[in-house]
Amino acid sequence: YADVGEIDQLNILHATMLAMQRAVTGLDVVPDKVYVDGNRIPELPCDAEAIVGGDGTVAEISAASIIAKVYRDSLMKDLHEQYPHYGFASNKGYPSKQHRDALLVHGVTPLHRRSFAPVRAALEG
Repeated sequence: YADVGEIDQLNILHATMLAMQRAVTGLDVVPDKVYVDGNRIPELPCDAEAIVGGDGTVAEISAASIIAKVYRDSLMKDLHEQYPHYGFASNKGYPSKQHRDALLVHGVTPLHRRSFAPVRAALEG
């Protein structure tokens, strides 16, 4: 993964590329090939292919997408316990009305990306 500071420093695209690099280089084996959903591929130690819309056409990408979503949702439920005002258990970190309102009332947590427009707006008050 890429942490909040890295996302704010690098931008979401470059942080995503970094997270993909870390995921692949952190494996105990070097894969023969990596499939990436999208149109960009980070520098990897193996063959890779970018496939726009791959989550709907390539079974491996689709499975990885589902696993990632379930994992993210689990993390957000855990974070909801720490920060219940933001509604992370239901909005999964997306800028729902409850989440935006909580930013204005309770402020920004260390988890929030300062580069994300609703968070930046809350900081600017």
